[in-house]
Amino acid sequence: MHHAGFEVVVFEKVRQFQRLGDSLGLGENAFLLLDRWSPFLRDRLIEIGNKSEFMQIRRWHDGKLLAQQPLMDMAGYIGHRGDYHTGFLQAVAEKGIPVHMGTEVIDYDDSTPSVTLKNGERHFADIVIAVDGIKSRARELVLGFDDKPKSSGYACFRAFFDGNKLKGDPVTAEFVENECVNIWIGKDMHCVQNTLRGGDEFNWIITHKDSADIKESWSQPGDMEEVRRLVTTLDPRIARAIRKTDECLDWKICYRDPIPTWVSKNHKVALIGDCCHPHLPTSAQGASQATESAAVLAQCLLLAGKDNVPLATRVYEKIRFPRVRRAQTNGEDLRDRWHSALDKVNEGEEIDPSSLLIRNAVLYDYDAEADTRKRWPEMSALVSEELRTGNITPLC
Repeated sequence: MHHAGFEVVVFEKVRQFQRLGDSLGLGENAFLLLDRWSPFLRDRLIEIGNKSEFMQIRRWHDGKLLAQQPLMDMAGYIGHRGDYHTGFLQAVAEKGIPVHMGTEVIDYDDSTPSVTLKNGERHFADIVIAVDGIKSRARELVLGFDDKPKSSGYACFRAFFDGNKLKGDPVTAEFVENECVNIWIGKDMHCVQNTLRGGDEFNWIITHKDSADIKESWSQPGDMEEVRRLVTTLDPRIARAIRKTDECLDWKICYRDPIPTWVSKNHKVALIGDCCHPHLPTSAQGASQATESAAVLAQCLLLAGKDNVPLATRVYEKIRFPRVRRAQTNGEDLRDRWHSALDKVNEGEEIDPSSLLIRNAVLYDYDAEADTRKRWPEMSALVSEELRTGNITPLC
């Protein structure tokens, strides 16, 4: 938004950003935009990311190599989520964009676009953009009802720790000798290992079937006894590394159906990111698609002009929805292919390596800003007519 020439004010609930989480992937489709908005940001982020050339896909029980894929074709540049956040925040600070920490938004108003903070303050703008995540309060305003999460049937145990724990053990040392990414696929589950900072940091994630009650949380403690049970049949090398873990997090992967609109009734509160288009981890495109959405909305506002925010927001959602759905379903497709691949082996068939590869490369050669400018005449004419008649076609 700042790059497009708008005045931007950010309200953020937490009082201080911490280095939380683990791996985050960014594709070339995101880096194209980030580099344009903040020169040299790309170089900074690449420097702190995984520098492995390839990702290996392995058989669950013995680690046999089944397929290999360039890491850039799979998840793009993988780094620590907290490090990437720091890089983004530095770029924001360099632009002089105010970020008000410890200011929780408790209410949105789309009639006179504004947000109300927990301290009672009300702030007005031409448009309110909600980037408030999977537990979005703005989503309820846009939909007109509380959209409860659904269980995807899966959960992730995940951990991030000092790679030096593994360096003295001949069984596990290979994972921290060089930066690498390995994935073990099994029946209804898979394990991802990621090494950063030359082996100084180590991350693992196990996605598995889960039927527990839904509790969306990024910080719910995991049960290491359950983790140890899950890895009894896993390749002994990575299983040993996982057993060295002191603690982990338990992340229930919740699902939400695609929603019919990302824009409020009066067209002046718009949603971006997980609050309107959450992705499974296997999509490896959640952050990249949020970046694209930001690019498209900014361009639409630039093209529509300050006095026509409704035209901008409605064109934005129409341009974004089909592409986001493609990225989302890519993640669902990959998970299902990985989790059923060994069924064929049990029937005596060989696995076709190409059947295990993530198919995100088709998403990378895309310039969200250029595409918006190209499609604006046609889409703005369509939306102008919908706004004139009051008949807004739902996204789905």
